[in-house]
Amino acid sequence: MLRETTLEGVIDKELVALERIKQYEPEEGYYVAFSGGKDSIVVYDLVKRAGVKYDTHFSVTTVDPPEVLQFIRNYYPEVEWHYPRKSMFRIIKDKKMVPTRMFRFCCAELKEIGGAGRTVVVGVRRQESSKRRNRPIYHESSRQKTKMFLNPIVDWSEDEVWEYIHKYNLPYPCLYDEGYKRIGCIMCPLQGTEGMLKDKERYPKYYNAYLLAIKKMMEIKRARGDVIKQGDTPEEFMDWWIYGKKRQVVDCNNAWW
Repeated sequence: MLRETTLEGVIDKELVALERIKQYEPEEGYYVAFSGGKDSIVVYDLVKRAGVKYDTHFSVTTVDPPEVLQFIRNYYPEVEWHYPRKSMFRIIKDKKMVPTRMFRFCCAELKEIGGAGRTVVVGVRRQESSKRRNRPIYHESSRQKTKMFLNPIVDWSEDEVWEYIHKYNLPYPCLYDEGYKRIGCIMCPLQGTEGMLKDKERYPKYYNAYLLAIKKMMEIKRARGDVIKQGDTPEEFMDWWIYGKKRQVVDCNNAWW
């Protein structure tokens, strides 16, 4: 609940978040990073209610769900869109690898490029992952020393995010009502095998574009004599990416039972 009773009294997390936004307001105003997801929807609304100076930005990744792009166009036309120099598929070809849970080079090139020299407001929450468990409210970027991050809802739970959205009747992407818990890039490995398979079925054009990028990447690696351990074909490489290993195909005609 957004209002919690503790030994020190009642804590209103909504008011606490508003005070955080007011406390760290820079002279030039905030750079609000908006993704169209539930957390950034809440953070953006809090920033507007706090009465501080700000401008809002959306970084296009080239693999954003079409539903989210349309949602932002419909409900947040004031948000400024930023387009990357390279598409996700070009980055895979250039890096000669697909992004993984441990090697997320795509985030640095597609999602975290804006806000240099600014204080960036984001919807990061500690509950989201073990890596974010100790995330502070206000901190310096590890990649760009001139960039600061403010996480006003860092200590909120997912239920509290939805409580706020329903309290203020804020619009949100339809994907949440269709079973998506988190909304991000199509085929993002952070969502795990189940999520990647769901994206494969829902967005076949994007899936095929990934396959083509993998094919081109494999051709480049073979041309320079690299050993490709993840598979012999783009489909096998894709299986490794989704499942974490190559799938074993059983020949039922020759199987011994």
